[in-house]
Amino acid sequence: MSDAFIVDAVRSPFGKGRQGGVLTNLHPIDLFAQVLQGLIRRTDIDPALVEDLIAGCVIQFGQQSSNVARQAWLAAGFPATTPGVTLDRKCGSTQQAMDFAAQGVIAGAYDLVIAGGVEMMGRVTMGSNRQGHDYRGPMFDRRYPDGMVHQGISAELIAAHWNISRAEMDNYAFNSHRRAAVAEQRGDFARQIAAVEVSTESGATRRVDRDEGIRPDTSIEKLASLKPAFQNAAMATRFPQIRWSVTAGNSSQVTDGATAMLIASEKMVKRFNLKPRAQVRHFAVIGDDPVMMLSGVIPATRKVLARAGLKMDDIDAFEVNEAFASVVLAWAKELNADMQRVNSNGGAIALGHPVGASGGRLTCALLDALEQRNGQYGLQTMCESGGMANATIIERVGA
Repeated sequence: MSDAFIVDAVRSPFGKGRQGGVLTNLHPIDLFAQVLQGLIRRTDIDPALVEDLIAGCVIQFGQQSSNVARQAWLAAGFPATTPGVTLDRKCGSTQQAMDFAAQGVIAGAYDLVIAGGVEMMGRVTMGSNRQGHDYRGPMFDRRYPDGMVHQGISAELIAAHWNISRAEMDNYAFNSHRRAAVAEQRGDFARQIAAVEVSTESGATRRVDRDEGIRPDTSIEKLASLKPAFQNAAMATRFPQIRWSVTAGNSSQVTDGATAMLIASEKMVKRFNLKPRAQVRHFAVIGDDPVMMLSGVIPATRKVLARAGLKMDDIDAFEVNEAFASVVLAWAKELNADMQRVNSNGGAIALGHPVGASGGRLTCALLDALEQRNGQYGLQTMCESGGMANATIIERVGA
């Protein structure tokens, strides 16, 4: 067995996932390929030594079909001897890629592996891989005759169950933007971001190195003026407890982005005198109520802490994906979390949520937060469609 080290983690700037977003002129393969190139440049490792590329991507359709991991590796110009595999654990896909990569190193199956992911939500529409298909089947429908619900309804159910008010959610969203804006001004995102080149409509090339979604000028008043995003009569009848308080402003943004990280064994760290930033320590996955859907981060956190023999107070920094403000606030209430340690540089409400790639952004943020706080342990957790969640604990090297 070997220890698994994160040598470095990078991401693209995140762009708005709609026509006219700063990244939408890029093909998903080219976006991911440029991020992979950025990771190789930063770590100065020979790409021929990389034994596998494990990548997350949720909407594996159209331009994101046919194994984006392999396509992006070849598009980057790297040796054809490195294979690639693309997986889908919904929003947790890149976090799962990281966990599988680290588990492979720990088991001795890999010495050097890259985990990452890509999602171009402005080019490949959410749900397009399901349209026109019976993707559930009759046995599933018999078990859940009332059907599944949109994640926005799940966010509303969480807000109702944990008695989270609209004001609490809007205040949380405001702070996400404020924290992200401050972090950007300080230059904190510069280490995370691998700049990418994008062709403009005129045929020129534009360098993009900043996130597009941060709104430093937002306010509580602006957020409070937004209408509920998911209200409808049928759901109101089915779930009379819902108060309709989830809006576009207190939800994550639809986003384009890609992420990548290099994970190495202790042998490779010593052989190439690498300077790893953290060690991947503990993992947990969980299944939860598929209608409440997004509450799995709570049992997943409990499970990984128990597995590690740690308590909440032992964790110096948390990254809890801001799919919706209600998810993070319910997690915090249930686990009595210190919110000063949670998403300290903002989250998906401000920066965006390219679903298949977001787990890598959480890792980038967690590494930075641990270094900023001179902390030891970091925990990231991600809610996932269908009622699932990942939780991972890393330990900063040299802590």
